[in-house]
Amino acid sequence: MQILAFDYGTKHIGVAVGQTITRTSSPLTILNVQQEGPDIWRTIVQLVEEWKPDRLLVGQPLNMDGTPSEMMKKVNNFYIKLQAETKIACELVDERLTSFEAKQLLEPDSKFTRIDDLAAKIFLDNWMEHNVDS
Repeated sequence: MQILAFDYGTKHIGVAVGQTITRTSSPLTILNVQQEGPDIWRTIVQLVEEWKPDRLLVGQPLNMDGTPSEMMKKVNNFYIKLQAETKIACELVDERLTSFEAKQLLEPDSKFTRIDDLAAKIFLDNWMEHNVDS
């Protein structure tokens, strides 16, 4: 099964791609919401058409105690629109500590400053670990 994972943010959306058969994933791209504006949905639909995923994952920003964070309202709106635009099964996935983990994986002298796609890869990997039989 091919999967696209979205780490939604109001400024950037990190996207990762994964394959359940090989249990592999990789960061794909970081979309700049502010630059693309309303065209962001055309870009997202193009990614879906290109990768032909069977499922879409969206990072669910929970507080450490498991309660929904303030960002959850915006993520829910994105999640609902993603389902409507793509007609593909979507699932919310706990993304707690993925940004922290992504920052830890970056080399200290890395030229990369955005970690959104790497965070998406991390929660995609976590999802596969718990939802794909070996």
